[in-house]
Amino acid sequence: QVQLVESGGGLVQTGASLRLSCVASGDISGWSMGWFRQAPGKEREFVAAISWALGRTAYADSVKGRFNIARNSAKTTLYLQMDSLEPEDTAVYYCVADSTNVLRGPYRTWGQGTQVTVSS
Repeated sequence: QVQLVESGGGLVQTGASLRLSCVASGDISGWSMGWFRQAPGKEREFVAAISWALGRTAYADSVKGRFNIARNSAKTTLYLQMDSLEPEDTAVYYCVADSTNVLRGPYRTWGQGTQVTVSS
């Protein structure tokens, strides 16, 4: 059974950077991984994802050019580098994983989430 544990959230000011990490345990060979987020009063939304093979990536339009998704060489740790953060990025960020090639989901395995708060 695959488990995901996120870390790296926090409180930052507008324009700052944060890097989220997600450590996967279990057999995720061939799995795509990604990030979703949920802001207060809003539905969960896709942020970014990366495929197992070839490292194909996909990003939400709202974060394109500011966020970068990557995996370590063993493909067991997922990162989300977030630059030029805006108050609109405030949300709980969830790491996701699944044996899918459809990077925008759906995903069946979710982490517990990490809070990112951007103050203006």
